[in-house]
Amino acid sequence: MGVVLWAAGRKRAGAYLVGIGAIWLYAWATPVASYWVRTHLEAPYPALSLAAIAPEEAAVVLGGALSPPSAGRPFVDLSAAADRVWHAARLYHAGKVPLLVLSGGSNRTTGTIAEAQAMGVFLADLGVPESALLMERESRNTAENAAFSARLLQQRGIRRVLLVTSAMHMGRALANFQAQGLDVVAVATDHTGPPSARGLTAWLPDAGALEGSSLAIKELVGHWVLQRTR
Repeated sequence: MGVVLWAAGRKRAGAYLVGIGAIWLYAWATPVASYWVRTHLEAPYPALSLAAIAPEEAAVVLGGALSPPSAGRPFVDLSAAADRVWHAARLYHAGKVPLLVLSGGSNRTTGTIAEAQAMGVFLADLGVPESALLMERESRNTAENAAFSARLLQQRGIRRVLLVTSAMHMGRALANFQAQGLDVVAVATDHTGPPSARGLTAWLPDAGALEGSSLAIKELVGHWVLQRTR
């Protein structure tokens, strides 16, 4: 917008907007600001030891952790959030839940199967039997994760579950699942650590910090929209 105003002859207004945009971009690209906003989202959901988690009838594992195979890539592609699926396997093997509900739909333009199925492939490699998996293959976002998973759980008379997702995403996910009338225990994973940069370098722009800030701002906006629409 600032460039448009500048080109239209409103140079002062254009320069002002360009300057504000540059400052905003610089701030969120610094490790200091990025870690601050991510910590704000993650702090309410610390990592829990297996001993601290009480057994429940099921755990819901949210998508966003990996990419299904595609025409040019025959294998499941793990992302940084794949901790979710690994942690779900740990919960199962520790006897914390007998059932894992895998929630994630498909994008036929990029993958050949639903993400829930792709998570199932990974979990099979981690020793979880198919009989312990329940697939929710239709959801495309967190609200649908909650609505469609709740429907499957209610059909089985399950009202209380463990919810497994990234710590940064947990606040919004928890609100969506609670809105479906479920009693939810947050089991967060994929926590981001403090920035490796120290001193002056912590104030220098970094692509990784900007990516982290972008994800955090997305969560904050999503939570705000959810509260507004209730």
